[in-house]
Amino acid sequence: MTLKTTNQREEEILRELIRVGGSCRVSLLAKQLGVTNETIRRNVRTLEDRKIVRKVHGGVHLVEDILEPTLESRLDKGVDAKEKLAKAVADTISDGDSVFLDIGSTTAYVALALRDHSDLLVVTNSTFVANTLATHNNNKIFMAGGELRAHDGGAFGMEAQDLIKRLNVRFAVFSIGAVNADLGFMLHDLQEANIARIAIENAQVRIVVADGEKLGKRAPVTLHSTEQIDLLFTDVHPSRDICQMLKENEIDLIVVD
Repeated sequence: MTLKTTNQREEEILRELIRVGGSCRVSLLAKQLGVTNETIRRNVRTLEDRKIVRKVHGGVHLVEDILEPTLESRLDKGVDAKEKLAKAVADTISDGDSVFLDIGSTTAYVALALRDHSDLLVVTNSTFVANTLATHNNNKIFMAGGELRAHDGGAFGMEAQDLIKRLNVRFAVFSIGAVNADLGFMLHDLQEANIARIAIENAQVRIVVADGEKLGKRAPVTLHSTEQIDLLFTDVHPSRDICQMLKENEIDLIVVD
């Protein structure tokens, strides 16, 4: 999994833009990354060609539709669709199963839909998921360590990655930032991508759940493990080109009414 970039410097620019909220002056980016203003401008030009950023006088902005809001605000959007999708995903998981759940808002609804399940082994880097399922019905929760992010309560870093590497699960469930016919599944953050890559490698069945708002969109990080995904749950039938992408990657499509 890598950012949709051509070099490491572009990855660093995007990560810094995301960290500071999507907008930053060129001079500050140069200072933070220890490079010249011209180096920043040169890399920004290639990112702008890909419609990932937009140049303004003296600064650069991430394109609005690739920015990710807080978990709290995302939980309040598309509630009906997310609840239906979550129930469908939860219905594929049985009592006693092992499952990885990521930090996404739709995955948070999956956790809520799993509260009546029992004897689950849950691996997560989401404080919301851990709090939702811990102490319920003899579930066993493994919460990944590391620094917690303020905007979504997700744990990241080497400690989180190490725990997820050590635990093999039957199911891994991922929320996704976008589903794109040309680029496959996309995420908003490189740290999320690193966690997802490890979880994908340590799961038997990999599930992506995405409401119709994510179809045909873009996000900064391309999931190059798209071909390893087994199932896509969504509430809207995708376009023909997205269906072709799914077919080429042998991903089963489940459209929840």
